[in-house]
Amino acid sequence: QVQLVESGGGLVQAGGSLRLSCAASGRAFSSYSMAWFRQAPGKEREFVAGITWSGGSTVYTDSVKGRFTCSRDNAKNTVYLQMNSLKPEDTAVYSCAARLTGWVEVPIVTGQNHYNYWGQGTQVTVSS
Repeated sequence: QVQLVESGGGLVQAGGSLRLSCAASGRAFSSYSMAWFRQAPGKEREFVAGITWSGGSTVYTDSVKGRFTCSRDNAKNTVYLQMNSLKPEDTAVYSCAARLTGWVEVPIVTGQNHYNYWGQGTQVTVSS
């Protein structure tokens, strides 16, 4: 079992940057692929970015490509989301999620139903 705790959210002006962290506790964090999702008020939760167990492959939703970078440090049991050039439409609660894949480079999936564990989320607010 894995417990996930996000941090790093806050209020930032448009064009600014934030780095979210997701710290995992439990065993074998490196055997999980990880993802970030977000949910804006009145909208469904959507996939933002994902990363394989090794960090060798990442996937991004089109709206954040070139602005967000997902990375991980398996020695620290942490996954990150560096968010640059933030826009008001990026305002949402951001959650990290873990999917048990083993130490195999399997394709990153975007459907939330594929993820086994979730954090509680951290609020990101971008002012115009």
